[in-house]
Amino acid sequence: MENNLVGVVIVAHGNLAQELLKSAELIVGPLQQVKAVSVDSRNGVEQVRHDIQMAIEEVDSGSGVLILTDMFGGSPSNLSLSFLSTKRIEVVTGVNLPMLLKLATYRQGHCLEEIKETVYTYGREKIIIASDLLNKKLEGKKAKM
Repeated sequence: MENNLVGVVIVAHGNLAQELLKSAELIVGPLQQVKAVSVDSRNGVEQVRHDIQMAIEEVDSGSGVLILTDMFGGSPSNLSLSFLSTKRIEVVTGVNLPMLLKLATYRQGHCLEEIKETVYTYGREKIIIASDLLNKKLEGKKAKM
């Protein structure tokens, strides 16, 4: 285990990264060593790559950086993947609010590898078809009657 927090950079289309970060902070308070980077048509590829690099440098305390992107195959992910070979960096695609909330409570005392796996698994587990969940609860109540 490491003493320093693993840094986090959220990279997404439009203002999604900033809005996800703002939403997470609304729920859990300020998140340390987390930056958001926007990818939109106003910024060229080299500018966005530079923005990601600067965000990585700002949040990296020596324990590595987890980059969370909105979707695999999109520009945010493709640009982020180019950093995999440079430092202790991991990229997880499909960022959602539950992932960020998990990061808020899980990063302390955990290494990049543990955080990557936990956030990935947690984010997937929190994607739920509400009607299926409600139907299971109703079936459970009927079985008890």
